[in-house]
Amino acid sequence: MSLDRRDLLVASTAALAAPALGATAAQASAPAVPFSGRQAPGFYRLRLGAFEVTIINDGYNRRPSPGEGFVRNADRTAVEAALARAFLPLGHLDISFNLTVVNTGREMILFDTGTGGLLAATAGTMWDNLAAAGLAPEAVTKIVFTHFHGDHVSGLVTREGTARFPNAELIVPEPEWAFWMGDRAPAQPAAMAKSRFAAYPPERIRRVASNSEVLPGVRGVPTPGHTPGHTSWLVTSAEASLLVLGDVTNHPAINLRNPGWHIVFDMDPVAAEATRRGLFDRLAADRTLIAGYHWPFPSLGYVRKEGEGYEMVPREWSPSV
Repeated sequence: MSLDRRDLLVASTAALAAPALGATAAQASAPAVPFSGRQAPGFYRLRLGAFEVTIINDGYNRRPSPGEGFVRNADRTAVEAALARAFLPLGHLDISFNLTVVNTGREMILFDTGTGGLLAATAGTMWDNLAAAGLAPEAVTKIVFTHFHGDHVSGLVTREGTARFPNAELIVPEPEWAFWMGDRAPAQPAAMAKSRFAAYPPERIRRVASNSEVLPGVRGVPTPGHTPGHTSWLVTSAEASLLVLGDVTNHPAINLRNPGWHIVFDMDPVAAEATRRGLFDRLAADRTLIAGYHWPFPSLGYVRKEGEGYEMVPREWSPSV
């Protein structure tokens, strides 16, 4: 019997498929290899002049349906278009928390204290990541705050309410302190902020003007709107600078690309928009490096003007410090 070309192709295909089918059956009966389920430690280092900077990831919070209610003055279609443009899912938005640590050689400065594991279940990785980076809470000598929202001050304390940073002086913007410790702030978040700071003796809390130089190389930049006393911090060493942004923006796909969008967390959205536009015009012109608290880890980048908004330009990752 003779076989034509078509018969040979059919026979060859069947022969190739037989081992594959056998392998599939064998794989199905073999023990499963467990997944690790853990990410690599979330810290990243760079040199800033004579300083060493470490970015510490504190996890994230997942906001469902970001097209509904997250942006006060944009409809669902516009918000979902912005997410799609950034290749992000439409059904949720993961908002990162990232802390900045600056080692000047004399001081270990922490900017904000994260969630401390007291808020979202997907947050609180700062403790493991600080340990992985070789940074003990006892080594922190100064904590400088951008503002007093819960995801920025909760790491001050343990679940039992005791101080996490036994040797740190707390440096707080005076207008932010006056607002949250006074009687004008919303009751629940004000009570939370007061409880976090109550673990520290008053003599270790230094209230400063938002535009003051609080340490050599660390100067405040008033950025009100998100909260009344919100302050960003410019860190400078030699010819290098880094702006610790705080919450001037949330995720860059939302109100960096769209600086006129008013997100639900901004207490004075009109002032927050004016702050964003003025600040980012300067940062884009000066090409200043930025650490964005809610930007994707490692949260370091620049901004460039793009039409009516701005684009984040991530700093290139480097294997060396």
